[in-house]
Amino acid sequence: MDNLVELYPVLAKLPAELRDRVLASLKAVTVPAATTLFDERQPCHGFPLVLAGAIRVVKPAANGRELPLYRVLPGESCIISSGCLLGHADYNARGVTETETTLALLPRPLFDELLTQPVFRDFVFHLFSERIADLMQLIEEVAFRKLDQRLAGLLLGKGRLVKATHQQLADELGSVREMVSRLLKGFAEHGLVRIAREQIEIVDAAGLRRIAEG
Repeated sequence: MDNLVELYPVLAKLPAELRDRVLASLKAVTVPAATTLFDERQPCHGFPLVLAGAIRVVKPAANGRELPLYRVLPGESCIISSGCLLGHADYNARGVTETETTLALLPRPLFDELLTQPVFRDFVFHLFSERIADLMQLIEEVAFRKLDQRLAGLLLGKGRLVKATHQQLADELGSVREMVSRLLKGFAEHGLVRIAREQIEIVDAAGLRRIAEG
């Protein structure tokens, strides 16, 4: 719980009696990678506080594809969970652990009570403003940039040696493996990258950057 207060300093700013009740109500749980924590049309039972690991939040489509929305890292929280709690609505996205993840769940009644505290309310709305900015950038990427530009930018952001499968890259881009594989093959033919098993070496970063910038 000491780690929890370090990651979420807003808890230390609460009145002592309320803070003690919050900490007493929380139990840390560790779940393995690739665990679905919540899914569409499921009720939201509380406000997740991530202590270690990462949660990947995606919007699934009927055809099986997924559009990555954002990641929740230690010290952050999920605005979709917040929105569901505030609106008394079910989830409209899916949350899956990327690695082994430890988290605690703040129960709905305590979340509602904490919202009466200006410091906690400011914390929640600050999360909203940050995530909305991220989602607006995602919308701009999907709507106005071609897939080859987005793929080039994604590769450049991962360093010289990218350890990822074509499927993992497709998942991050909200695309399908076949399209990503075809683009990577084209990049390789132009001498921009070198492709190996579950690994992509960037050979010509300047060339990729020109593609990314359009």
